[in-house]
Amino acid sequence: MKINTRKFGVIDIEETKILTMPEGLPGFLGFKRFILLENPDTKPFCWFQSVEDPNLALVVINPFLFMPDYHLDLKGVISMRKWSLSRAKDLLIYVVVNISENNLHQKKITANLIGPIIINPFENEAVQLVLSDGVYSHNYNILESGKK
Repeated sequence: MKINTRKFGVIDIEETKILTMPEGLPGFLGFKRFILLENPDTKPFCWFQSVEDPNLALVVINPFLFMPDYHLDLKGVISMRKWSLSRAKDLLIYVVVNISENNLHQKKITANLIGPIIINPFENEAVQLVLSDGVYSHNYNILESGKK
């Protein structure tokens, strides 16, 4: 199947790789089909690309790469989605990244740790959680995390 993307142009994807978001993506109503695009040139960053709109693509990253102690209780989402998993570790977790530049052309890369995207690769489904316990930030500075 061919899809149009803003970043990579027209690409050919396997339909079996399309992820459905039954509840949609918060803030982007009506869009429920996405694909996770990995590019060796941009590792560890990936794109969570809408199949329906070439302009809807979120930069995402595995949060455990910069925060090994990131913790989510996934029992609720597993139960809610009726996912038949033997382990929560079988799920893929990504967080949305924002890359900005200030007046001095210094890059700032932040991650939204309160809105992780949980992917069940066995069911080809994904959900975005919204954590409200206040433990994590929506603009965690990834570049500062390695300076401790």
